Amino acid sequence: MADIWGAGMPHARGTVWPARVDQHLADGVTEDQVDRWVGSACLLCSNGCGCDIAVKDGRMVGIRGRATDVVNHGRLGPKGLYGSTAWAHAPDRLTRPMIRDGGLLVDCDWETAMGRVVEVSKRLLREQGPLSHGFYTSGQLFLEEYYTLAVLGKAGVGTPHMDGNTRLCTATAAAALKESFGADGQPGSYTDIEHCDAIFLYGHNMAETQTVLWARILDRTRAADPPRLVCVDPRRTKVAEEAERTGGVHLAPRVGTNLALLNGLTRELFEHGWVDHDWVREHTLGADDLRDIVEAYTPERTAEICGVAPDDLRRAARIFGESGNVLSTVLQGFYQSHQATASAVAVNNLHLLRGLIGRPGSGILQMNGQPTAQNNRECGADGDLPGFRNWDNEQHIEQLAKLWNVDPLVIPHWAPPTHAMQIFSYAEEGSIGFLWISATNPAVSMPESARIRRILDGDQCFVVVQDLFLTETARLADVVLPAAGWGEKTGTFTNVNRTVHLSDQAVEPPGEARSDLDIFLAYAEAMDFRDRDGEPLITWRTAEEAFDAWREVTRGRPVDYTGLTYEKLRGPTGIPWPVNEHAPEGTDRLYADAVFPTATETCETYGHDLLTGGAVTEQEHRALRPDGRAFLKGAQYTPAHEMPSEDYPLLYTTGRTVYQFHTRTKTARSRSLREAAPDMWVELSPVDAERLGIAEGDIVRVESPRGAFEAQARVGQVMPGAVFAPFHYGTPGLPGEVPRQANELTMTVWDPVSKQPYFKTAACRVRKIRDGGGPAPAPTTAASAPAQPGAAPATAGGALTVSRAVPVPAYPNDPSCAAEPGSR
Repeated sequence: MADIWGAGMPHARGTVWPARVDQHLADGVTEDQVDRWVGSACLLCSNGCGCDIAVKDGRMVGIRGRATDVVNHGRLGPKGLYGSTAWAHAPDRLTRPMIRDGGLLVDCDWETAMGRVVEVSKRLLREQGPLSHGFYTSGQLFLEEYYTLAVLGKAGVGTPHMDGNTRLCTATAAAALKESFGADGQPGSYTDIEHCDAIFLYGHNMAETQTVLWARILDRTRAADPPRLVCVDPRRTKVAEEAERTGGVHLAPRVGTNLALLNGLTRELFEHGWVDHDWVREHTLGADDLRDIVEAYTPERTAEICGVAPDDLRRAARIFGESGNVLSTVLQGFYQSHQATASAVAVNNLHLLRGLIGRPGSGILQMNGQPTAQNNRECGADGDLPGFRNWDNEQHIEQLAKLWNVDPLVIPHWAPPTHAMQIFSYAEEGSIGFLWISATNPAVSMPESARIRRILDGDQCFVVVQDLFLTETARLADVVLPAAGWGEKTGTFTNVNRTVHLSDQAVEPPGEARSDLDIFLAYAEAMDFRDRDGEPLITWRTAEEAFDAWREVTRGRPVDYTGLTYEKLRGPTGIPWPVNEHAPEGTDRLYADAVFPTATETCETYGHDLLTGGAVTEQEHRALRPDGRAFLKGAQYTPAHEMPSEDYPLLYTTGRTVYQFHTRTKTARSRSLREAAPDMWVELSPVDAERLGIAEGDIVRVESPRGAFEAQARVGQVMPGAVFAPFHYGTPGLPGEVPRQANELTMTVWDPVSKQPYFKTAACRVRKIRDGGGPAPAPTTAASAPAQPGAAPATAGGALTVSRAVPVPAYPNDPSCAAEPGSR
């Protein structure tokens, strides 16, 4: 807790990252008292760390990292160690279904709850048709559950209104990969860290959002031959500090100007000849148009827009242009900000211009914000089709129709799938009269929170929520279904760099709670969904049977699981897809042959105009004859939707802290994590704090045109003119907590291509309410540390954790590193 990344183990370039096993057991439990260890992977960030769950007397009592896993080499972060199992024993777990009766939620049995769900569902389908139904899910279910939901929604109900909270965190990652490479799927690998000369982190505070991956980078930057780091972030994070320490650069652009910054970097590559023209001619399309777009973004003009020094921009571009191998990572600072897809695509452009893709040390990781977001995208429980198929390609629709044995016309594909922001708008007006929400908490996580609460609380839409606890969203539902959580069910999930893990059931769920898979199967059976031969639409009954059905859906697609089985996944490590007869042990990185899935018959999308979101037609795409070449795409910078004004002079942005995950449904129930970051705060720069007469810990009111909240001020690391607030805090039902929600202030505005809402660009004002009587509750270990050292007590450690180095094991799915240390 006090030392987030743990003991360092620096090692030379090209050698295996040494293993270190982290372990935490509940108070009073010793290792020899553990009855058994059950294989899984951590679900409390998108890194996907392999782990084992400790079970004693039928309860989850701890966790340890798995030394042989290619993702983490035994390490776990604070959330994984202290938050993985604490929630399972919380006294407020949902253990029985609930229905709304006389305005109140009351306990009932499953027959009553599901009966009400099915009655409303059948009535609306009969009276209004499938467009009356919407499904909003998560980035934290298992693959088998997403796929089952996709089938019952797309082929059973027949609705296009399906999406997940992945729309809030990772939709731009998917969109950017599709626009550049033709299909989703991360090109890079975590092993690129061991081989690169430079690492660029764009809007990615990895030190807090993915602590184990950051530890992996630290073990390279603290070695004798470190890569240089370049950090793009308006806050002075630990990533920014490490960038400066390694001889790299911290670029702190004004909020909402990411695309201008990337256009400036791209121009520098052209200007200084840092472009592999032969490779670009052979493997890409669009270089001339891209050069025309970025030509005006000189370092001086870029600096004027972004507020960065021209020489810093030049220096960052030189690092990218002259380094032999570069790894780039991108996250919410780009995805949730203005011109999100265009900015993320611009990162892909930099790599394509230099041919830095598909080889050790040169990768792109368009990161996810959630642990199983990749599966939602793969399986089609969001706005995609299963297996990375193109909704606008009739052959792809026919493939699914054949696999599911339904009429192709049943599968919605007459228009683009409905994204989450539009789903809630339809629910607001009542055209969606049935909204099923699973494993997510939009009352806290969606923008403009007060509007979302009104929608969920209204009579115009029947709301079903399945979750672990009576969250802020569940309290507004008409039916609440108690779900089993991690460790209480079996299933697979896939992390950022395509590594698939199997999580076996360790314990039984409490009370009458059921797995999400069993809940979806019960609904499908009660609704009597049938295929075109009159047989049950969904034929599987277990997670493994669902996985086997899914494998067949992926055959021949870029996301190929056909070579995976549960038995194989019970081995020493997770395995990255594609896994098939050509790659039986998995694929560490994509596009080693520089052939991309852009052919018109193969691609997941025909593409879009990055500025307007206008779709490219099949005919236009075919005329380009991409034939396996990647696309270089660009767009002009435009100002954000809401700029500072006289009334609202500051820029408002939201983000994360290392000790909490999403809306704290799990992490708030861990004493160690809760004590480290117990409550809401808001960060101001020392310059703005002094101007406004605000001192550390003062109670301030933050207002935008949409709402307000009050919290203690941290005079911290954010750039002048900007205000930062963590989005995690709502009212999770813990005694003594006061509701404070960052998303009261954010906008109902979204990216034209990815449809991801903007949480990083809003205007606000701040004023002091009263003295605070003490420092803000923000942690001191990372980016939320006070600007003035000693202004707040240091964040203390949690319960004792064991961490031990182990001999470097063999990593069978890590072909870029040898099994023996120092040999490569």
